[in-house]
This record gives sequence, structure tokens and C-alpha cells, in this order.
Amino acid sequence: MAKPIIQIKELYKDYQNVAGIFPVLKNVSLTINHGDYVAIMGPSGSGKSTFMNILGCLDRPTKGSYILDSHDVSTLNNNELAKLRNKTIGFVFQGFNLLARSSLVDNVALPLVYAKDQKELRVKISKNILERMGLGQYFDSKPNQISGGQQQRTAIARALVNQPKIILADEPTGNLDSKTTHEIMKIFDELNQIGNTIILITHENDIADHAKRQIHFLDGKILEDHMTEKNKVTV
Repeated sequence: MAKPIIQIKELYKDYQNVAGIFPVLKNVSLTINHGDYVAIMGPSGSGKSTFMNILGCLDRPTKGSYILDSHDVSTLNNNELAKLRNKTIGFVFQGFNLLARSSLVDNVALPLVYAKDQKELRVKISKNILERMGLGQYFDSKPNQISGGQQQRTAIARALVNQPKIILADEPTGNLDSKTTHEIMKIFDELNQIGNTIILITHENDIADHAKRQIHFLDGKILEDHMTEKNKVTV
């Protein structure tokens, strides 16, 4: 039986603005297991981006429980939270978020710098994973010297370099054409097949259809949480 890697119970997130307290997430509860492939969906303002930030330990909830890989996030200080995030979660963003003046190797190696690995080991690991992404000939290239699809492959390589248990991808194909989108989603599908937990934040149905489970947010609450046809076929 699959074990939970994320357990969220009665989670709330409020923000303060000039008009007072603005609730963004309201009584959200869910469990995500090791090896799940989940799409989190919802219109703009539904709370999905705020929820992603909390999932990724980039923000803290106002109230409620978040257990990440058996760690109670509320008990961790900022340094402990950063270590857990770096070890457990790999991030992929719509805008790639690559360092423009750094080579692809140095971009991919960045999480290993935070993990305090030696430079020689960082370079070796980064080159190996870039080769897995089909980018072996671009080690010394800068991001602006490669295509958008290659930049997103680099971002995925960076997300994988610490061998995280979760890949958290925020609109990962939003800046890509349809052909490149298909190639990138194939990578996510293959990563899930070898055991990675994949969480996609998306508003696109065709992207969400790659997942085995879809969670729909509306007005800060979970409106729907269901398995997809893909899950029914592959289980």
C-alpha cells in the first residue's frame, strides 16, 4: 500500500490587506501518496498558486496541519524548512528561472551548492543529468543560447539533481509550443513511471490529463478531487 508523502488537514491561508483580512485557502484537507501523479487545477484567484507555495514550503499556512515526508512543517525553523525543501522537492517553473549568466552545468548544480557538495561532484552529477535530458552538447552554453524547450529540460534537470521525492511543476509548459509541450510532458510521464511523485499546477485540461488524479480548486476550497482515465488504465 502506498504511503503518504503529503498530508494536509484543515489548512487555511489568510493575507492582510488595506481592507482587512483576506482569506485565500479555506479548510483544505488532502493526502498525496508516494508515486502519485497529481494535477492541481482552478481558475485565476482560486487559490491554487497559494496552495503550491505552501506545498513547496515557500510560504506557511495561517492555520492547519502540513506533514511533508513525515515532518511537521509547523515545527521547523526557516533553516530546517529550507533543508527539507532542498532535499525533498524539485521545482519546475513556467519561466524556467535559470541564471542568465551561468552555464547549464552551473544552473543545474545550484541545488547541490546549497547541499554543500564538493564542486567536482556537483559538476559530475550535473553533466550526467543533462546528458539524460539530451543536453550533453550544451554543458557550457548559457540559457539564451538554447531553445525554450531546452531551457525547460535544463530546469527539469536542476529539479532532479538532488534526487527529490517530489517534482512540483508550476505551469511547466506555459511558454512552450505544442510540439515541445508534448516532449516535456513525456519527460514528466516517464519520471512518474520510475517512481517520482509529480504535482502539476495547471489550468490546461490537456496537461492535466497526463496526471492520474485531478484536484480542482475554486474560491480557496477543493471543489473536486478525482482519479482520471489514465489512472484507471494503468493501475
